[in-house]
Amino acid sequence: MKAVGYREPGAIDRMDALQDIELPRPVPGPHDLLVEVAAVSVNPLDTKVRQRAGAEAGGWKVLGWDAVGRVVEVGEAVTTFKAGDEVWYAGSIARQGSDAEFHLVDERIVGRKPSSLSVSEAAALPLTAITAWEMLFDRLDVRHPAAGAANAILIIGAAGGVGSIAIQLLRALTDVTIIATASRPETQDWVRQLGAHHVIDHRQPLAQQVEALGIGAPSWVFSITQSEAHAAEAAKAIAPQGRYGLIDDPDAFDILLFKPKAVSIHWEFMFTRAVFETSDMGKQGQLLTEVAEMVDAGRLRTTVTEVMRPINAANLKAAHAKIESGTARGKIVLEGF
Repeated sequence: MKAVGYREPGAIDRMDALQDIELPRPVPGPHDLLVEVAAVSVNPLDTKVRQRAGAEAGGWKVLGWDAVGRVVEVGEAVTTFKAGDEVWYAGSIARQGSDAEFHLVDERIVGRKPSSLSVSEAAALPLTAITAWEMLFDRLDVRHPAAGAANAILIIGAAGGVGSIAIQLLRALTDVTIIATASRPETQDWVRQLGAHHVIDHRQPLAQQVEALGIGAPSWVFSITQSEAHAAEAAKAIAPQGRYGLIDDPDAFDILLFKPKAVSIHWEFMFTRAVFETSDMGKQGQLLTEVAEMVDAGRLRTTVTEVMRPINAANLKAAHAKIESGTARGKIVLEGF
């Protein structure tokens, strides 16, 4: 089967950073679906793994986690899906990725594709929807504001894939006031279109801008990018006893900034359930099915902003480079082999 992979980690501008390769078609394990991949999206995680992790000796490392496709085979213990079903999922970082014609995924973290979306439109959502949902509702508990604080959330770096769906989930499922940060006119317009109530510029001091809104200190801060750089301003802006969540990988992070306000710190890593096969692993499949129902009901929209065809090394290299530039808006999707 066709796939895109690499052997050694490193920069995207190397000739061998990503290569078109041929691999054997995988065989499903007991709980696996073998999916014929129709579309994938590219996440910042793909670029981080490519920079840091190489393949096993003599092998290839295949990236890609977001995927939409059709089930072609099922493992002997599979009960939820059958051949022919259209599915979407975000996979597991502990397994080979979805940048391949055929991909194995555990049925418990798979949902049914929204019928109202094309494969490219659907591929933009799984990983970011799971990340945003788990952070907002499982970690930050946004349905319960901090005592005496504003029923408001500050989302730092809101114009990317996670922020784009987080804004929509908040508007669809809560009455929380959303303060989104974006630094360019096109990204500011984007987050407004998605439903942000207020938009501020993360290139300027955040706390002063939040205070100027006159709504009070927010109960929550969701830091998506550059958490290290914005930590001090986030600590100033957040309400006492508020809740702060982050998903990126800062080289250093001063948690003591949040001690005076007794702010709780929450990490979100959407692969935790799949990697550790937690007892509630199946919640991710249920979550994706619920998101699909919301999409089909018109309550959520795709966050795709660019589609590249086909899925190959050249297009994936271009997508990685754009994400690493820090200028991406929404999600980049690749379709078809």
